[in-house]
Amino acid sequence: MSVVDTILQVLIVLLSIPAGYLLVTTIAAFLFRKEIPEQNRFLNIGVLIPAHNEEEGIVRTIRSVQESDYPANRFEIYVIADNCTDLTAEHARNAGATVAERHDMSNRGKGQALDWFLHHHRNLYHNTDVITIIDADVTPDRNYLREISASLSLQETSVLQAYNGVSNPGAGWRPGLIDAAFNVFNHLRMAGSVVLSGTAVLKGNGMAFRTSVLEHYGWPCHSIVEDMEFSLRLLQDGIDVHYNPDAVIRSEMVTSGKHASSQRSRWEGGRFSLVKNMTGPLFSLFARSRDFRYLFALAELAIPPLSLLVILFALVTTASFLLLEGAWLFVPAFWWLILFMYVISGQIQRHAPITTWFVLAAAPLYILWKIPLYAAMLLRKKRNEWVRTSRENTDKQRET
Repeated sequence: MSVVDTILQVLIVLLSIPAGYLLVTTIAAFLFRKEIPEQNRFLNIGVLIPAHNEEEGIVRTIRSVQESDYPANRFEIYVIADNCTDLTAEHARNAGATVAERHDMSNRGKGQALDWFLHHHRNLYHNTDVITIIDADVTPDRNYLREISASLSLQETSVLQAYNGVSNPGAGWRPGLIDAAFNVFNHLRMAGSVVLSGTAVLKGNGMAFRTSVLEHYGWPCHSIVEDMEFSLRLLQDGIDVHYNPDAVIRSEMVTSGKHASSQRSRWEGGRFSLVKNMTGPLFSLFARSRDFRYLFALAELAIPPLSLLVILFALVTTASFLLLEGAWLFVPAFWWLILFMYVISGQIQRHAPITTWFVLAAAPLYILWKIPLYAAMLLRKKRNEWVRTSRENTDKQRET
């Protein structure tokens, strides 16, 4: 047996680990059941919206919250106008939100803005029972606040993650494929994680907390993936992140390659950095506590993005069929079967629209688009500051 064959067999074994995890998670997701309280107590909810130069969209988001199917005297909207150079603060006030303006160019970032508000403006939110954090460009479903209240009416629930979806899946093949990916990553993986380990991970958008939790922690994580960092912090402190798939918020996804590349580079680059920084500590925590939830957290963190996993599977599968024989050829075949089940199951569970099903045929184009993106991420200097994502409607207005 050559050295190349040995290396290839080792790669097959290593890649079978994430494939196996996805299979187990897919099966577990079908067993997930939402926790339902005996009574929705209609908690007092603070809707906290961090915003950086969002003058075009902030009013639309505020209006969508105000139109919620929830008692108007039971919720308040707070906007953090963070280092804004436009009319975000003025527009938000005129729309009926309570606005806190922050100007600190040396300490920029979404996590920093949240931490500042939570520590310095307790007088604004001290009468709330729950605080939910949503982005400035989202549209919550009309029953979003009702579902948040119901979940946090359960005594055992202190932290909740809603489902993050796509508002424009029919706008092009990129938004359609992101919708399909969200059905898997933001639902199936969340539901499977709750079944397997009793907790999930925060997604940065559509998060809800008992006010006492945020009064205690503030927002202690300030990287570009502060939500995942906070999830690990809560895990270490024994606080579970629950999941409600019926509390839904939707965001507009960009259609142009330029804007999509920028967006995905920031998200995935931050995640890779967190994997590098947290793998050792999570293994150490598992070794000390023998709590398998740390291994589940590491798996959720370390499993590569689906497009990268497909690239790796394709490379190793091709090499296997060229160089190996016998049983070694069957293992990569099972990978592809598992991936098929994984992706299709997410669409079934989230009742994906027909446009999303059709656009799955464009997945190879999306994966080819991601190859130079990953290459660029290896060379690009890491950025932690808050970068506003371009939106289609805004860009069209500016172009005209």
